Amino acid sequence: MEKTLAQLAQHVGGKVKGNAETKITAVATLENATATDISFLSNPKYTNALQTTKAGAVIVGKDTDAPVPLLIAEDPYYALSQIVILLYGHRKHKKIGLSQKASIAKTAKIGKNCDIHDFATICDNAVIGDNTIIYPGGFVGPDVTIGKNCILYPNAVIYDGSRLGDNVIINSNAVIGKDGYGYATHKGKHYKTPQIGIAVIEDDVEIGSNCCIQCGAIENTVIGQGSKLGDLINVGHGAKIGPHCLLVSQIGIAGSTTIGHHCVIAAQAGIVGHIKIGNCVKIGAQAGVINDIPDNQDIFGAPAIDAAKARRAYAMIEDLPEIRKSIRRLEKQRKDEE
Repeated sequence: MEKTLAQLAQHVGGKVKGNAETKITAVATLENATATDISFLSNPKYTNALQTTKAGAVIVGKDTDAPVPLLIAEDPYYALSQIVILLYGHRKHKKIGLSQKASIAKTAKIGKNCDIHDFATICDNAVIGDNTIIYPGGFVGPDVTIGKNCILYPNAVIYDGSRLGDNVIINSNAVIGKDGYGYATHKGKHYKTPQIGIAVIEDDVEIGSNCCIQCGAIENTVIGQGSKLGDLINVGHGAKIGPHCLLVSQIGIAGSTTIGHHCVIAAQAGIVGHIKIGNCVKIGAQAGVINDIPDNQDIFGAPAIDAAKARRAYAMIEDLPEIRKSIRRLEKQRKDEE
């Protein structure tokens, strides 16, 4: 799809500096863009690339001098997202209706305009909302409720009783609602404890591939509205993740932990159970979180501490051997003086 820079600016509520009739057909990086591509600049450390790019235009957050036309937007990255959607659209899904090779229970209720692909399984009393797509190998257990406009990619598994809201995306091989890790140890033997809660996935949530969202041990496990989970994440039984959180890949969250709204958790973080993480908290990669965290904190490290303190502490690590030698010299000197 071809658009002029003026049309793109109107679409994102921005303004043009330079030739508004520049033709744009694609999106590319500053380094690789050509004359019909639009790129973007949101990180100041790439400012120098603005002077050398061959892009037809660049999205920026504020007026600046550049040899190419600019689209000035309040939020460059969001503007880029809207332009990508306009030029490319979202992934297209083939309309197939209800495949005869799918296994759909007679008691299941399927909404309008759904696409249930070959070898998907819909169990007794499942309810699936309008315009929902379930790809091959998808499994929807008994008494599951799935809202409107949802997508279950191949081999996604939804255990019995789980509830999914509207506009939910479950990527391939993710599992929703499996039993939590609950065992009672008695006289050296581990006895499985039934998990009586369910998993609740609220509206507009996306769950990455190979994630596992356990059902609740007693209280439900909840993934809040608008939250986005990357791949290979485990959420323990009874954990509650608030609205609009971003969780990057390979995170482990133990049971009964509560996470507030608009939190960002980087890759490979580990969070113990039964703690409370406040709102708008940022947790760095590979952090080990073992205590409650108040609102608006920025932490990392293992154990996780205030990010500013952690940066100073980790900066010293490579100097520790020399610091140790210096301390020993001072100790020896003090003893000699005595």
